[in-house]
Amino acid sequence: MRRRLGHHRQHGKQGGVGGRGLLLKLLIAVFVVLLICTLSLLFSATITATNGSNAPSEINVEKLWESANSGGWRPSSSPRTDWPSPPKETRGYLRVRCNGGLNQQRSAICNAVLAARIMNATLVLPELDANSFWHDDSGFHGIYDVEHFIQSLRFDVRIVERIPEIRKNGKTTKIKAFQLRPPRDAPISWYTTEALEKMKEHGAIYLTPFSHRLAEEIDNPEYQRLRCRVNYHALRFKPHIMKLSESIVDKLRSQGHFMAIHLRFEMDMLAFAGCFDIFSPAEQKILKKYRMENFAKKTLIYKERRAIGKCPLAPEEVGLLLRAMGFNNSTRMYLAAGELFGGEHFMKPFRALFPHLENHSSVDSSEELAANARGLIGSAVDYMVCLLADIFMPTYDGPSNFANNLLGHRLYYGFRTNIRPDRKGLAPVFTAREEGQTAGFEEAVRRVMLKTNFGGPHKRISPESFYTNSWPECFCQMETRNPDDKCPSENVMQILHSQLESENMDSEIYNQSDSVVSLAER
Repeated sequence: MRRRLGHHRQHGKQGGVGGRGLLLKLLIAVFVVLLICTLSLLFSATITATNGSNAPSEINVEKLWESANSGGWRPSSSPRTDWPSPPKETRGYLRVRCNGGLNQQRSAICNAVLAARIMNATLVLPELDANSFWHDDSGFHGIYDVEHFIQSLRFDVRIVERIPEIRKNGKTTKIKAFQLRPPRDAPISWYTTEALEKMKEHGAIYLTPFSHRLAEEIDNPEYQRLRCRVNYHALRFKPHIMKLSESIVDKLRSQGHFMAIHLRFEMDMLAFAGCFDIFSPAEQKILKKYRMENFAKKTLIYKERRAIGKCPLAPEEVGLLLRAMGFNNSTRMYLAAGELFGGEHFMKPFRALFPHLENHSSVDSSEELAANARGLIGSAVDYMVCLLADIFMPTYDGPSNFANNLLGHRLYYGFRTNIRPDRKGLAPVFTAREEGQTAGFEEAVRRVMLKTNFGGPHKRISPESFYTNSWPECFCQMETRNPDDKCPSENVMQILHSQLESENMDSEIYNQSDSVVSLAER
């Protein structure tokens, strides 16, 4: 009996130990399961945050009506290092013919001034091509304030309205400019060698055509700041164009904020982009014919083009995007555009979403604007209204010089708000909606747009143009540890003026007597 009892007790003791072991194993198993679940949840949350599928997507529309955060930066294109005045004796005369539309010509003018500076040449007032695009013979004098242009750049280059005649051996003769075709995006070295050699040989050179004929990315901040001085200070439209533009802005702003939209839904851009499928067979035929006549032959597939963001947004897509961002149907909008392809058929859905649409013709019915609505003057007015608008939205900023120049000008003008649709990011969102997947559409649009820049300072990354984003070269900070970013002294213009005075080039800066003598001796 004792044995059995003893055996029973021993068995009971072993059973107690086994029970505690089993409990310990269960606790470990539960802990492992909980750990796995926790890690799984954390991993899932990380992926969700990365993809942004459940990220907050609120856009503060009221903040968009204000300028973007400058981060302590302010526009400044004045020289920050030694910047000698133009030499008394010129190496020759530089003529250029700026082809393309108003804004392509504008960039070319900036490049022409820089090229003249690089070569120590006298710039002849740039010629604006009248035939290739606008069929408008307004010319430089008809669009820009010539006196202001010459005076503003007096510390940088010598500018004359025409090549002067020279007197040699008792006879008056004309200098015939030697014609050259610069390479596209030519480096500075081309101007200091080949171009300068011909200038010295002939006394003058004529560069034609002259759009995109000087490299944009130049490793010399002072040269880049000269471009900004030309673009944002010297190139001022004639007083009557400025007055007309300001009148339109005043009328638009009399009822509150307004947004300017560059609706680039025009035949040339649609044909260039190869975006045909949304049009009728007859319209597609027109676009394909235009493309065949004006652009290089290339196989373009609409779905592929749209997926990579190469198609301009349709008017309805613009409306849906803005409504998703939070703009309501009381928003006033100014449309800067040529003749929209497809007409009212494409505008009707947009107009239903935003009925308060204006353009320069509806706001101002003056005869001058009506007669030049499709010419350089109409484009100049659109440019100024878009520059002064509270918000600017380009629907296609690919090869659009108008949109790209305005984005850069508004950045320089005080980081004014821009809405730049990410067409590549939005393509699957719009495609899903067209296929009937409307749930979560606005949320998806906002998530895409929250990743874009609304007008603040940001690093320039190719293919973004210098004319679209001149930060940081043409901006400065009052308080910074980086001397390259520090704002120049307040009296920089006085210093340049004194420098010019000391070289006896003040009142007679445009007198060509010295250069005539120089050329006569050649």
